[in-house]
Amino acid sequence: MPHILVVDDNPAVATALEVLFSLHDIGTTAADSPEAALEALERTQVDLVIQDMNFRADTTSGDEGVALFHRIHARHPELPVILLTAWTHLESAVELIRAGAADYVAKPWDDHKLLTTVQHLLELSAHRRERARQREGERRRREALERDYDLRGIVWADAASERLLSLACQVARSELPVLITGPNGAGKEKYAEILHANSAVRDGPFVALNCGALPGELIEAELFGAEAGAYTGASRARDGKFEAADGGTLFLDEIGNLPLAGQMKLLRVLETGRFERLGSNRERQVRVRVVSATNTDLPAAIAAGGFREDLYYRLNAIELKLPPLAERQDDILPLARHFLPPGKALARDAEQALLRHPWPGNVRELRNAVQRAALLSAGTAIGAEALGFAPPPRPAPALAADEPDRDAIESALRRNEGVLAQAAADLGLSRQALYRRMDKLGLRRS
Repeated sequence: MPHILVVDDNPAVATALEVLFSLHDIGTTAADSPEAALEALERTQVDLVIQDMNFRADTTSGDEGVALFHRIHARHPELPVILLTAWTHLESAVELIRAGAADYVAKPWDDHKLLTTVQHLLELSAHRRERARQREGERRRREALERDYDLRGIVWADAASERLLSLACQVARSELPVLITGPNGAGKEKYAEILHANSAVRDGPFVALNCGALPGELIEAELFGAEAGAYTGASRARDGKFEAADGGTLFLDEIGNLPLAGQMKLLRVLETGRFERLGSNRERQVRVRVVSATNTDLPAAIAAGGFREDLYYRLNAIELKLPPLAERQDDILPLARHFLPPGKALARDAEQALLRHPWPGNVRELRNAVQRAALLSAGTAIGAEALGFAPPPRPAPALAADEPDRDAIESALRRNEGVLAQAAADLGLSRQALYRRMDKLGLRRS
């Protein structure tokens, strides 16, 4: 059951509110002074405070209420506070709204309006508590990952990245092949490094080969090595990547570009650990953990005859699906700050531009954009214009200050989490003027 602290020196006020809220399964605790209120907050779980502005019969300035609010807000910044105010204290109440109060209610209050406001704030408070619990859980899981595994300096904050990291660390000690799928520039090689760093062969070599960066006729020689004269220009024998990675991990990027002949040999190595160099009949034996990656739709390539189905299932014993950066919004700013050179910082408008950008080139594009902007910015702060993105759409012309349109009101409500008094202050309106405008536009006050 949610619980409200009512702070008022008039027992009749506390009783009336207790009766009102009890009819809607909301508990109350009464305090008749600022000191009693602060003590109650220390010993009782409170979800919302409703406080008067004066607590002694000989005072009418509202200064006591202002002081109490600031003391509550300093100790419990997330706790919503509703101010009970006479019209003589309206200016003070508006100032406290700007300082963080949730709303103000004039005496005598309307039960229905007060209850609607309270229920809305309690929902927001419950959401904030749940989000705080989630953040605490995220913090503990992050600390456990960083404590128990070698994450190779990866930068992340998004829940999707956390889930993928947890899975990667969980499967790292397995000897099964791992296939990392995801778009170009999303960070697939970093996850391959993490798999190796936490594997049973972490003390062995980590060898990477981009199968998309070599002509098809040279990929086999790169993978398996070649004897002298095996192909034009092969003047001496050379080791392949499998021999170089013996006792460690071989990372095959862009595996979808491997020719069919190379695919057949790769399948045999995965099954037996044996292969021959090009131009040789002598079998060689290696022990290699294979991690592969692709941005290609391999099932579609199989259907088109360009990739072996048996190799696909062999490589895909475990799949790590790396989402594009646009689907990991919480990773964007930490990564951007990581790419900044010392002495540079992102201005607020640059951060907003980074969050708006769709990032078709993923992390690689983000790194290039930030480093280019840092180079072009003379001062320490990097503004949005240095990023070189297309400017955001221009907003529609605003109406008169006392006549905001539907979009402006809905935007203010979102910014202020639905708290009408704060939205009104944001729009430069009185709360009553906002009510009238919302009624005219058919917007629900709740």
